[in-house]
Amino acid sequence: MQDERYLRLLSEKFPNAQSVITELVNLRAILSLPKGTEHFVSDLHGASSAFIHMIKNASGVVRKKVDEVYGDTLSEDEKRALCALIYYPDERIEYEKSVQADMNEWYKLRLSQTVNVARAVTIKYSRSKVHKLLPPDYAYIIKELLHESHLEQHDRNTYYHAIIDAIIETGCADRLLIAICYLIHSLTIDTLHIVGDIFDRGSGAAKIMDVLSTVRDYDIQWGNHDIEWMGAMAGNMALLATVLRVSIRYANIETLEEGYGINLLPLANFAMTVYGDDPCTIWQTKDFENNPRLTRSAQLMAKMHKAISIIQFKLEGQTVLRHPEWHMDDRAVLHKISNFKFQISNCEYPLADTNLPTIDPKDPYALSQEEQDLMDQLWRSFRKSEKMQKHLRMLYEHGSLYLVRNGFLLYHAAIPLNADGSFTETEVCGQRVSGKALMDRTDAIIRQAYYGTGKAKQDALDYMLYLWEGANSPLYNKDKMTTFERYFLPKGPAWDEHKGAYFSLADDEKICERILTEFGLDPATGRIVNGHVPVRTIQGETPMRANGKRFVIDGGFSKPYQEKTGIAGYTLIYNSHGIQLVEHESFESRVQAVLSGNDIQKQTLLQDFSKRRIRIKDTDKGKELLDQISSLEQLLQAYRSGSMREH
Repeated sequence: MQDERYLRLLSEKFPNAQSVITELVNLRAILSLPKGTEHFVSDLHGASSAFIHMIKNASGVVRKKVDEVYGDTLSEDEKRALCALIYYPDERIEYEKSVQADMNEWYKLRLSQTVNVARAVTIKYSRSKVHKLLPPDYAYIIKELLHESHLEQHDRNTYYHAIIDAIIETGCADRLLIAICYLIHSLTIDTLHIVGDIFDRGSGAAKIMDVLSTVRDYDIQWGNHDIEWMGAMAGNMALLATVLRVSIRYANIETLEEGYGINLLPLANFAMTVYGDDPCTIWQTKDFENNPRLTRSAQLMAKMHKAISIIQFKLEGQTVLRHPEWHMDDRAVLHKISNFKFQISNCEYPLADTNLPTIDPKDPYALSQEEQDLMDQLWRSFRKSEKMQKHLRMLYEHGSLYLVRNGFLLYHAAIPLNADGSFTETEVCGQRVSGKALMDRTDAIIRQAYYGTGKAKQDALDYMLYLWEGANSPLYNKDKMTTFERYFLPKGPAWDEHKGAYFSLADDEKICERILTEFGLDPATGRIVNGHVPVRTIQGETPMRANGKRFVIDGGFSKPYQEKTGIAGYTLIYNSHGIQLVEHESFESRVQAVLSGNDIQKQTLLQDFSKRRIRIKDTDKGKELLDQISSLEQLLQAYRSGSMREH
């Protein structure tokens, strides 16, 4: 009965035998096509310029296509100029107008070249898929340029050049060139996997999210910094204060103010009122002396930094004390202050800052009325930001804690492990779980924090704080986060944060095979991809771990991390030929890329090519198509046997 109901629903889309046959032919043909190209990146941390360029050049795939098409027939400078046009067509066209004596000849050349590159890119896709990506206004023209091979050679050349001439004469060459370049962008990256941490450090997280909204097929495996922002956007007040503190500490208020329109004036006014005479020496933002944006506002930023940090410590304390099951009492720190000294591990330390006028020793975690009013204002600003709420929906709709796709297991940070390599059992909102069950339960709780109601929603929203800094959080997995200690206490043992066992054990091939098996993957062929921990290539570290079973692809997209890594990011590329791991050098600027064709220089670290070309039938998508084919064959049989009527 269930199968019959499904077939009747399917018959609404395919009402007769001929429509079923047509779709069966289409699906079987698609199965034989080469698989699309998947790109894996992680830890973008607001580095929007480098990310956008990576999207446009497809981590070097576009240049490779140009080389394949033109070989030695174009010089290096000509190839660079062509690539610059493909990457940034709007800006490059305007630049050419300022330097070209004859734009008509330039249009003829570039239209021909970009069409040739587009043909090379589209060759492994069905025509129907390519046509769906074409802009309606120019779909017919682009189709004719791409598929004019049905004519004889002489007629083909005449017809082709007639189209080009007409395009130029009608004044639409600019728009058509741009449309062709965007088609190349769309097809050189078939699927984009972002393995966590879009937010924090750099100033362009909102820009990255805007660009993602234009990407055809992408997914996000949430990182700890994503969860921090998602919790703040959804209404966790401790994380809202954390987002503000981290943004100010790293002079990254552009994301808040310009990206999302958050009004920080109430925080500035509060900070000046409470800490007006306080030099706030220990609260200076990172690298403030070398940051030209802070030269006139450094003191104000320091006061804002201190004000929101104290509020964060109060709100964190309130939250962890509400949840003793988290075993995070040590993160409720304010009641351990006595006579401007801090008690920890039977040691007493003097505080680096003793001006704490808003902390009531009798009730240290209570917000003052002014602090409460401030947080209410800031929360209203978060809630009313349309772009912030749009991006939050995107993070939920396209995001998950982990993903299994085409033999890869993707997650940002860790699968918590015990010292013996077994999976750590952890209580997640009333359920004790480990391994895959831990990840599934945590994913569900993250969604409940946004979509839920009542007490369950509030508990889930609270749990977002645990995910940000909890010992058994799969997004953090350290024994503690010593934020308070690093502000107030001298550098030493009190600053120590000890990583969970996963980070030392996951380089063991047997451990990786155990994790892959836990998630239903073949341990012989499956691979793990994660980020979170920067790969220090300058110290000899490699992104390939556990005899090739695990890839750690945090290579430092964001400049603040590049001192640790020595490079500027990794892209793992999985196409129909196999796997490539690409290492990037630092991206100079968009202007340089437009004017001189400067590109992200790359080095290929790994090329693991398959003995035979990988087809769609070999992928997870292929399995889905085979299921659809099976259902359509049943429907066709029902039509032919008369058990279902055609309509």
